[in-house]
Amino acid sequence: MFRALRRRYRSDALDLMTEGHRQVRAFSRLAVVVAERTDAPLIDVVDDCGRIECFFAEVLPRHVRDEEDSLAPRLRGRSPVVDAALALTHEQHAAHGALVERLCVSTAALRADPGDARNRSSLLAIARPLALVLEAHLRAEEEVIYPAMRTLIPPGELDALGRELRDRQSSERHLRRPRGVKPRD
Repeated sequence: MFRALRRRYRSDALDLMTEGHRQVRAFSRLAVVVAERTDAPLIDVVDDCGRIECFFAEVLPRHVRDEEDSLAPRLRGRSPVVDAALALTHEQHAAHGALVERLCVSTAALRADPGDARNRSSLLAIARPLALVLEAHLRAEEEVIYPAMRTLIPPGELDALGRELRDRQSSERHLRRPRGVKPRD
């Protein structure tokens, strides 16, 4: 039983990080779709903009903390290739902040006035390039950093990483959702 639990945490750590990437991709695509679809019901535009804003303002920063505060310290110093990838992703995380902020401002504006074509254009102008930048970033992490989790982090540390990520998720479930935005089932 204890072995199964340890294996679960080991897979949980990588699974949780991979799930974070899946969500980044999904919400990046959703931002582009919302901006492109002029035929969508306005209530759906409002709802989707709120979900996008919530993800990029609250969930994405937690994922970045997972990588920066929990994963990177466990990998740093174990491989020059991984160290270089960690340094690059750290720089990219910092650079993404301004783009994400612009996306949140644009989604909030479209949410406030979903029929305004200028708001839709503004969102599209940031959503497309952000999706491309984030995709390149995610692929780089998945090619070097994530595989290193299995090979360079000892099982006990990987178990601790899984617990740490789960604890962070649990402690941040209270985060505020944008006003008027209901969670989807």
